[in-house]
Amino acid sequence: MTLLDDSAGGESDLAEALRAGGPSGKPMLAGRKRKGEQTALYIFIIVPFLALLGAVPVLWGHGIGWTDLALAAVFYFISGTGITVGFHRYFTHGSFRANRALKIYLAIAGSIAIEGPVLRWVADHRRHHAFSDREGDPHSPWRFGESLAGLTKGFWFAHLGWLFDPNNTNEEKYVPDLQADQDLAWIDKLFGLWVAISLLLPALLGGLITWSWLGAVTAFFWASVLRVGLLHHVTWSINSVCHMIGDRPYASRDRSGNFWPLALLSFGESWHNSHHADPTSARHGVDRGQLDISARTIWAFEKLGWASNVRWPKRDRFDKLAARRSAEVSAAQVTAGR
Repeated sequence: MTLLDDSAGGESDLAEALRAGGPSGKPMLAGRKRKGEQTALYIFIIVPFLALLGAVPVLWGHGIGWTDLALAAVFYFISGTGITVGFHRYFTHGSFRANRALKIYLAIAGSIAIEGPVLRWVADHRRHHAFSDREGDPHSPWRFGESLAGLTKGFWFAHLGWLFDPNNTNEEKYVPDLQADQDLAWIDKLFGLWVAISLLLPALLGGLITWSWLGAVTAFFWASVLRVGLLHHVTWSINSVCHMIGDRPYASRDRSGNFWPLALLSFGESWHNSHHADPTSARHGVDRGQLDISARTIWAFEKLGWASNVRWPKRDRFDKLAARRSAEVSAAQVTAGR
């Protein structure tokens, strides 16, 4: 599979092509979602959200046990890092190279997050980076202006409204390298299977561990439905919250910010300004004290020999980006004072 090269600083030819909007001569959008897809989308967004709302009164009683918590934590980690390490840092940005077994594992692990098939997810995110916070970005919160009403509408659009857009991002334009990979094409087509496994396996394990139907039901609620709902909203918060608020220590082409409260739940994805400043970096939490579980996971894969050519951040590059950001802020302050 063709991914990004590991040259020092800067980005590869593929990354530069993505900044320009992908291969020329192909439209940004391709076709519309089928009616069945739209129906499933509503179900997988609304049902986990309702589960989140119902979690507090259930927890207040006796509807959760250590088995439920353990299964929820394990599946949250697997599916969450499947998105952050797999779908995002590996398949979208080529922050490292993976052997075939790790590649297949990451594609399946990301699929059980139920955020869409791997090719579609990556196509949408590469398009986001090509047009970040500009026209063409599939989920910028700034698309309706900077008034209170515009930002309110923009926040909800960036968080989940964009998911209901009936138009598909053109995969031939944005993920031709992944389309050519037979393993990924197979995993992409079997998305329905991964959804079923994601929802039913925790319930099966809960039932077997507790040897009860109640154990299966509570595991399904906590480790399947609620786990999916929580991960969804954490992921979507990177699109919404982290493009509206947060620190911006590094120069980037958009309004991405570093938002520390989400660092743990997002496995380091909320160091979003750092990521947009250097998209192919394997570590987003580049400064001291910034928790980045995804980067540590990649480090472990590298030590095990499963990952190679890891694009670890270079301090001198980020120092230059910080200096450029400082100069931009100073210039803006001078302009505002005129």
